[in-house]
Amino acid sequence: MENLIAEAADIIINSNLTLALTGAGISVESGIPDFRSAEGLWSKYDPAEYATIEAFRANPEKVWNMLREMDAVVSGAKPNKAHLGLGELEKMGYLHFIITQNIDNLHQEGGAKNVIEYHGNSRTLSCIWCGKRYGVEEKRDQFPPRCECGKILKPDVVFFGEPIPADALNRSFQLASSAEALLVIGTSAVVSPANTIPTVAKQNNATIIEINMEKTHLTDSITDIFLQGSAGEIVDALVREVKRKGSFRP
Repeated sequence: MENLIAEAADIIINSNLTLALTGAGISVESGIPDFRSAEGLWSKYDPAEYATIEAFRANPEKVWNMLREMDAVVSGAKPNKAHLGLGELEKMGYLHFIITQNIDNLHQEGGAKNVIEYHGNSRTLSCIWCGKRYGVEEKRDQFPPRCECGKILKPDVVFFGEPIPADALNRSFQLASSAEALLVIGTSAVVSPANTIPTVAKQNNATIIEINMEKTHLTDSITDIFLQGSAGEIVDALVREVKRKGSFRP
């Protein structure tokens, strides 16, 4: 593993454009279970009934029963060593953008500024009727939270039936087509359209560095370096090695 970490650090140091693609696995160590896991929200709430935009429009009060549980888990979470490590790599000039499927804001809390969010962010709320927007803390004492216009607010996350934000989609594919290195962290890369980012990067000769607890369909097909284990421990070790070998970039 030490040799692989050293090899991955060299690739990052020598890359002119490095991206990270992250999924639910990077936030598990922060206490947020994957929604699809045995402990996740979808084991208790049928997403077809609670997580579609049609369900929210039809009965927002009902959907907020699920959203309240989601908020309780996400709002208490803190960035772990993986989030903090990626934030540090960005500050050092070795990580240029993070493309995330997560809604927990932990990359930003971990110090990253260049974060492209595929599924939105749960820390803000919007009125889908009048367009007014609020920070989630502004409405913490209301259940369900309501807009000044009287309508129930929706968290700024992408529900099933809603499109991925066009700017996030376009920017991520533009970057992937120019990347020299791509870190794939905590994702099995099966959810579309984020699952195509590694292939786009690989087709343009990027080196794929995969950090996951278990092998994925990427591991034996396009991954160049597979670092198996906890995202927090491996990213932390990788950052230490980059610091040891590299220097801060302007």
